[in-house]
Amino acid sequence: MRKIAVFTGTRAEYGLLYWIIKGLHESSEAELQLFVGGMHLSPEFGKTIAQIESDNFPVTEKLEFLLSSDTPVGIAKSMGLALISSADAFERTKPDLLVVLGDRFESMAICQAAMVAQIPIAHIHGGETTEGLIDEAVRHSITKMSHLHFTATEEYRQRVIQLGEDPARVFNVGAPGIDSIMALDLLSREALSESIQFDLTDSPYMVVTYHPVTLSRDGAVDDLKQLLAALREYKEHKFLITYPNADTHGRALIPLLDDFAREFPGRVLLVQSLGQLRYLSALKYCDLVIGNSSSGLIEVPTFKVPTINIGNRQKGRIAGNTVISCDGNRSSIQGAISEALSTSFRDKCRTSVNPYGIGDSSRKIVNTILNESLNDLVFKSFFDIK
Repeated sequence: MRKIAVFTGTRAEYGLLYWIIKGLHESSEAELQLFVGGMHLSPEFGKTIAQIESDNFPVTEKLEFLLSSDTPVGIAKSMGLALISSADAFERTKPDLLVVLGDRFESMAICQAAMVAQIPIAHIHGGETTEGLIDEAVRHSITKMSHLHFTATEEYRQRVIQLGEDPARVFNVGAPGIDSIMALDLLSREALSESIQFDLTDSPYMVVTYHPVTLSRDGAVDDLKQLLAALREYKEHKFLITYPNADTHGRALIPLLDDFAREFPGRVLLVQSLGQLRYLSALKYCDLVIGNSSSGLIEVPTFKVPTINIGNRQKGRIAGNTVISCDGNRSSIQGAISEALSTSFRDKCRTSVNPYGIGDSSRKIVNTILNESLNDLVFKSFFDIK
């Protein structure tokens, strides 16, 4: 039986990993070791470990490393603590393989500890580009430390190979976040409203998620101010806003969102975390999704709902026909909203195809993890493209 460690540090990441965790937990061929840390353990960000526990997944290790600081020094120290705590955890649990997803700074620290401990790593969502973030360098660094790769498109698969990874260990499986859309029985609009204690049945609404742009000098705080100024003009809409991630400058965004929610108490709901079921249900019925989250490019197109992608945070990532990219100034944002709400654009969305696949990614990942030989994985050779 293979001991498979899975690390999750954020609410969004857990949602993407859910069916992989579930598949490993239910498999007779695997012993799941679930490592939970970061934002999951922070009351400031909703202490979302409660959701993991309510899903009846056994938490093997709780990794306390997130400092209450979003400065570059604070983030670097959190990475150091993540490295130390995961090194101790690996020594206790001795997994045969570590599974990580994406491009978070804490994931890179966990992978560093695994690399030194000679634990093979399976990486999900490699090969993507996000030029406005330190995540760009983090993701490719994780790729070079990893041994099995699960990409969301063929273009991303080719980029991982371009980085010198063996094509036989790089699998294009699509985006696992789509699996939940296909598998879950989403809430009705009425049930969603009751669950969040905020009526979304009496008017159209937008879902808003804005994260800091970590390579910007101030995290693109001014762009958020411009976004909120633009949203004030759409008085017929309500706004369901989720908290930003615990990235560099992330806490500078929260007071702006708090002020906006207090300004319009009947029209704006600001939440730390919706959880997977409520978040996906909210996407199903909204007029549009606006902000700079990867979800707008990867999961939202499956609902054939327009996404407005602001600024440089997702620059370089593949975007389908449902996505409108715009600058961070108010006029550009308002122009994008007008286009997204137009009949012609909504008609285009209805016939669009999500470039990240149609689901079944998690099953493919679990099957590969359980059946791929782990012998000598840690002995990597650079694959030169002839």
